[in-house]
Amino acid sequence: MASTNIPAPGVATREFRMPSLGTDMEYGTVVAWHATPGAALKHGDVIAEIQTEKGVFELECPMDGVIERIVVERGTRVRVGTVLALLRAPGPSAPPEALPAAVRASPAARRMAQDRGISLSHVQGTGPNGVVTLADVLREIANAEAAAAPAPATGAAAMRQAVAATVSKSKREIPHYYLATDIDLGAALTWLQAENTKRPVTERILPAAILVRAVAVALRRFPDLNGIWKDGGFQRSDAIHVGVAISLRTGGLLAPAIHDADRTPLRELMVALQDLVQRARNGGLRGSEMTDATITITNLGDAGAHTVFGVIFPPQVALVGFGQVTERAWADHGGLVVRPVVTATLSGDHRVTDGHYGALFLGEIARLLASPEAL
Repeated sequence: MASTNIPAPGVATREFRMPSLGTDMEYGTVVAWHATPGAALKHGDVIAEIQTEKGVFELECPMDGVIERIVVERGTRVRVGTVLALLRAPGPSAPPEALPAAVRASPAARRMAQDRGISLSHVQGTGPNGVVTLADVLREIANAEAAAAPAPATGAAAMRQAVAATVSKSKREIPHYYLATDIDLGAALTWLQAENTKRPVTERILPAAILVRAVAVALRRFPDLNGIWKDGGFQRSDAIHVGVAISLRTGGLLAPAIHDADRTPLRELMVALQDLVQRARNGGLRGSEMTDATITITNLGDAGAHTVFGVIFPPQVALVGFGQVTERAWADHGGLVVRPVVTATLSGDHRVTDGHYGALFLGEIARLLASPEAL
């Protein structure tokens, strides 16, 4: 059970809550804790694993500190926003004290517990010195309702339901506009071939990496495509975290993020992309990788699609698509040549940008790919 230690006077505690790893997520199940009460953690350390309809994800500690109390035990299914644990900032703690036999609770918490037939002795208090608050009782009620709810679908069926909820929300709430342009990849592929001859086979760079890099760098000049729609307005992101749509062997897809893709050298970007695909398909993605993306790329070239017009992942405001690279006739200085060409598309949120802005963005991607050595 949870620790009975009382936080030291004057030492701030922070609630570690069940995060939302997608607009369609309502519940999550704690499947493992990687730390115990009293354990010291650094920001970014894996603190727990949760199960959602999309799979199992690792949750990182949001701060340097100590686990003061675990509120939700392993195996418990709770709503998004439920307090999972209490964290204490680094510093000396008070000596452990035994909780008194009588449960301390606020009047409102007592009334609600009595009305709903809940024993306060079973409710974990998160108020000052462990006092049970009304929010604690409401959390207990919500957890009981969640536990009594029908078991969610699992496997491919659950993933399909999650994808359906996401795209339905996107098409219902986001006024999409769509653009497409053909890009000559001759210079980019020639440069890649020359670069790869200098590298071992295991370190070679695939065209997918240079496409991700070009999108990320282009966003520096077109930042209104990089961010999220929240609280009725666009929130531009200073960081460029590119989500990559990855199809799963069991069906469905995930779109975890490569962080700071515009600042990551091409070789490291290739490594990050390979790692992301492997962990998405085998398990081991972190919660931040599922929530931090500021734009998403979908590449269906390997599947043989010539053009893809994707659905924006809310709350993002743009999605870039790439189709299959094919040899096509290409007009060049009054002549006709054969070039490796890819069709790049943009799905944009018309609340934030318009077709003119989006067209200039696609043009910037084409310009960057024509000078790959600058990437």
